Amino acid sequence: MITNNKVFLDNRAGRFSALVEHGSITDQAVLAAEEAAFARGLEPEDILIEEQGVSRYALLQALSEYYGLVFIEYDERLPVPPELLSDLDREVLSKSRWFPVIQDGDTAVIAVNNFGEPPIFDEVKTFVKAGGYEFRVALGKDVQWFIQDFLNEKPGFIIGTERTGLAFWRNTLAQWRTRLACYRTDLAKARTSLSFLRWGLGMTALADTLMHTHKYSDVFYFYWTLIMAGVSLSVMGLVGYLKIRKPRISPPGVQTLVEVTAATLSFLEDYHSIEGACKTASQKKTMLGRLGDFLECYATILQPSQSYKERVHLARERNVLAAQRTVAACYRTIASRARTGLSFFRTGVLLSSLGFGLLKYFGFSLSTVFDAFIIVVGLLMIFDGVLWYWPVRSEQAETPRCSVIEG
Repeated sequence: MITNNKVFLDNRAGRFSALVEHGSITDQAVLAAEEAAFARGLEPEDILIEEQGVSRYALLQALSEYYGLVFIEYDERLPVPPELLSDLDREVLSKSRWFPVIQDGDTAVIAVNNFGEPPIFDEVKTFVKAGGYEFRVALGKDVQWFIQDFLNEKPGFIIGTERTGLAFWRNTLAQWRTRLACYRTDLAKARTSLSFLRWGLGMTALADTLMHTHKYSDVFYFYWTLIMAGVSLSVMGLVGYLKIRKPRISPPGVQTLVEVTAATLSFLEDYHSIEGACKTASQKKTMLGRLGDFLECYATILQPSQSYKERVHLARERNVLAAQRTVAACYRTIASRARTGLSFFRTGVLLSSLGFGLLKYFGFSLSTVFDAFIIVVGLLMIFDGVLWYWPVRSEQAETPRCSVIEG
């Protein structure tokens, strides 16, 4: 079979003669690559690149010199106008290995692999309506990639640049999750400051109780030392907490968290618009709860088909997983706010109860001022805890199960 097709192979090998002239490969190696490609039903370019170690750039340079054309490489970011794609025949393009890639005024730029084949120019004039044509040589695999990326959907829809758009949205999701992690860190700092505040107030309450029960003047200095140490710790914890509580750096409210999360998930409507995927509408009352149910529709992407590259499906799957992690991160942030509020509430109830108990049990005296101080601080902490917790209780009640998020 190789002998009968020797003339055919010699003609094809001439396309890569510049590789021999530049010393990139020997003439025998080029002919061997052509023979292997013909015998195995592959493109000679693939053999040269994958088995002979020829670089893509050297191969493109050789084709450029042979045809006298500027070369072009595959780039999924090329904004191919829909009007160039409207009348194309996928089978004809795949067989002849050409594709329109750029519209430069009235001129259409055509990527072509084998410019020497006579029917190509006639095909271009038939399928691409333009005032003029500019041809650029490209590798056969690059032309096939253009065809696969841009002819899998109707012109004007998400085509060609889909993976780039998906990568952009993954970055957007990652940036928002990072911001949510920063908010959770601030809330953790607030709870750490609360621990210092609670410890200091506990020491103050202990000293106040000892002053009520052990009225020994010779150890009053010890009680006052405990009180001063407790007040110092309380002030230190209060200062740390107020830094987080300041409006300019305070974590945003629940409504803002949910709305921004919803905005970062809006890409699903364009990149994963699978009709009929959601069989039942979500019955949850909160927006975040409905977003969690909305993701259930996209928990399993359609099985890869021959018309799409596997990487496009993997990119979609990564985006859906990133969306699920984003919703989970939003729920964790909301839960962190709830924990912060409950910590304040719990501490406030404890302190106010202790203060009222001391006042009730020992009555009014000189140390009543400390009882009143403990009561006031406890009530303030209860109030602040309610402000942290109450807005998030409705969202927290509709947290989706992990099985739903995982699909």
